[in-house]
Amino acid sequence: MDINFITLIIIGANVVLSLKGFNDFSFFEKNKFNIGGIQRGEQSRMVSSGFLHVDMQHLLFNMITLFFFAGVVIDYLGQTNFAIIYFGSLIVGNLLSYYFHKHEYHYSAVGASGAVTGILYSAILLNPEMSLYMFFVPIPIPAYLFGIGYLLYSIYGMKNKVGNIGHDAHFGGAIGGYVITLLMATWLFEKNLAMVALLAVPIVLLFVMRKTGHI
Repeated sequence: MDINFITLIIIGANVVLSLKGFNDFSFFEKNKFNIGGIQRGEQSRMVSSGFLHVDMQHLLFNMITLFFFAGVVIDYLGQTNFAIIYFGSLIVGNLLSYYFHKHEYHYSAVGASGAVTGILYSAILLNPEMSLYMFFVPIPIPAYLFGIGYLLYSIYGMKNKVGNIGHDAHFGGAIGGYVITLLMATWLFEKNLAMVALLAVPIVLLFVMRKTGHI
């Protein structure tokens, strides 16, 4: 499988900065997503945190996922638009985290998961007929079912605080990937309106639950 230049650059940046963060506590603390730091005016954390990871497993999982789905987005929209979706999803993911945790001064998070989820959701929008294989499921899963199921699980994780995982950043990244992709590829509304609407269901559900106080 070929790897595009922009994908290589982003993976390389994640690897270099994450490795530095593993070995430099001060660097990690200065650049992680932290509510208190952002409220002090350190908005750069909204981006820098997306290039740090808690450990090698976290880094590898995100980069492998990015590697497999980046090509789909680039093939449809080009490298520049791919980069816009990547960084846009990263920022939207952290904005949603900020929205949900703005009163938790010490809340912190790191990882490219929001950006990677945005790329994944963009790829599903662009090619919903592709199938995904999961390590624990021996049969292919339709991409759109995986996307919807993943966001529904993220809602469950946000509501029940499942694991030490930034479910809100994942969800926000998916919203970023969804919205930015539709702005770039308006032809999706004509070609596959039903799928566009179906993939919006968990996004609408999240905000309804938030509005009604259920999350």
